Amino acid sequence: MSFQFSKWTVLPAAVLLLGTVALGQDTTSTGSSTQGTTTTAPAPKPTIAQRKENQQDHIANGVQSGQLTAGETSKLETKEAAINGETRADRAANGGKLTAAEKQQINQQQNQVSKQIYNDKHNANTAKYGNSKVGQRQENQQDRIAQGIKSGQLTAGETAKLENQQKGINQQVKADRAANGGKLTAGEKKQVNKEQNAASKNIYNKKHNANTQQPKK
Repeated sequence: MSFQFSKWTVLPAAVLLLGTVALGQDTTSTGSSTQGTTTTAPAPKPTIAQRKENQQDHIANGVQSGQLTAGETSKLETKEAAINGETRADRAANGGKLTAAEKQQINQQQNQVSKQIYNDKHNANTAKYGNSKVGQRQENQQDRIAQGIKSGQLTAGETAKLENQQKGINQQVKADRAANGGKLTAGEKKQVNKEQNAASKNIYNKKHNANTQQPKK
């Protein structure tokens, strides 16, 4: 009889104890769950100036890596120059500011250019100049142009003109090699070097003139 009394007295106490432990665990779990939840604010959208700078960085990287040819770069920079011109005109018409509609329009245009940059950087066309002195000269010019884009010393319009000049030289070298079994004659090398000398001066002048790629906020 005393055994039964002890059993039925201990059982409710055990149940009560287990319930208290479970409740404590549940509270702790809920607390840590609440503490573990972090709400991150959405990242702010880049400004028009930031987008412009980002595009130039992407182009410069493509030029330096050889993923963008001179022709592709020229077309991309021509588009960027057009967007920049439109932005300047809009600001001039609105006291230095852009309206919400103008910002939306510019962002749509930059989205299209961004897709074009990606496609051009991932297509089959690459700028491969080889190990010759002529090839090394071509690569050096592209490196100087890429550096000018990144530093802001070259505007989009200036870059487009420089890349058009390089495109013309590259096409001439390609045609000369095709006509001579893949090689260049001494006269052709001399001609290419003379043209690259002119291009080199052009790069220097454009990088050291008053025009700089300094976007407004």
